[in-house]
Amino acid sequence: MEPPAIPDVEYTEYSNRQLVVIPLVLLFIALVVIGGMWVVTGTPAHLGLDFTGGAELTIETDASEEEIRDAFHREPDTVQLSQLDDRAIVTFQDRGDLDDTTLQALEADADDAGFDVAGSNFRDESFGADTQRQAVIGVAIAFAGMSILIAIIFRTFVPSIAIVASAFSDIMIPLALMNLFGIDLTLGTVAALLMLIGYSVDSDILLNNQVLRRRGGFYESTQRAMRTGVTMTTTSIVAMIVMTAAAWLLQIPLLPEVGIVLVFGLCADLMNTYLLNVSLLRYYKFEAVGR
Repeated sequence: MEPPAIPDVEYTEYSNRQLVVIPLVLLFIALVVIGGMWVVTGTPAHLGLDFTGGAELTIETDASEEEIRDAFHREPDTVQLSQLDDRAIVTFQDRGDLDDTTLQALEADADDAGFDVAGSNFRDESFGADTQRQAVIGVAIAFAGMSILIAIIFRTFVPSIAIVASAFSDIMIPLALMNLFGIDLTLGTVAALLMLIGYSVDSDILLNNQVLRRRGGFYESTQRAMRTGVTMTTTSIVAMIVMTAAAWLLQIPLLPEVGIVLVFGLCADLMNTYLLNVSLLRYYKFEAVGR
């Protein structure tokens, strides 16, 4: 079956300001959400067990989420019920008051409630803080490296800044949506954000190469890039949705959150590439260069 045809967009009907207004407004809202979270919690998003430390119990039970929560003397942070078998993953974040003794007490709570403890582990708070610093450094290095590489490839300010701005927005919008939907920042979701840098650069370089280095007019080159880029991105979105649904049904850890974040980011990438990036490239081609 052939993929659906990508309709031509009449960019001539819209000014550059009209094209950038939606991406910039959404980026502004995303930064406000992230900033508000930072003011309230001291972090740009809700931190998961990987970064805060804490205890995780896997129990075998057919009890409801409310019954599981009531069984423990300490309120669980998350209770993830399996859709395929009678299991649940219960997590307790470390706020400076969790240790091996507390973990044993939580296991005793589960035993007293009639739950079978299939597995348990404890992550120290200091280890979580070290992981958090390493994740921040990793994202910063990846973004800085991408920016330097783009500057070397194109060697002109506007096309380079268009790619960097798109990639920045492709990370900020999913991060804000994670806050709104209650998705924790974990090693898995950090990996998804790093993957989004690659997805964003791929689609933006495709567009910039078609416009700046291939023969043909601006709009012809843009439509040619869209036919390839939109097909690739929408295919990836569908694949991520299928993966997320399958991982949720099979209760595979991390993958549902990773898939959702990638869907958020890929949708943002479509908008940023073919609105924000196109408007900056058109300004460069028809106004900046022509002066």
